[in-house]
Amino acid sequence: MEDQPKNPLHGKTLESILNDLVDYYGWEQLGYKININCFNNDPNIKSSLKFLRTTPWARKKVEDLYIKVVKMLKDRE
Repeated sequence: MEDQPKNPLHGKTLESILNDLVDYYGWEQLGYKININCFNNDPNIKSSLKFLRTTPWARKKVEDLYIKVVKMLKDRE
């Protein structure tokens, strides 16, 4: 495996990315940021992961938001 020190997604699973975003935003705010049903209607990790793993455009939105949050937090340091 290549070393990718500048890639914030390297070594992160979709589940850990989603958990980090839920911890940071909460489901309500996450559903506002990314308006998809699995975040707005009875949200939970399991059903969200199932949807995100089969829907590339939604997964990309989640990954892009995660990258944005990581960069924002690094800039605060």
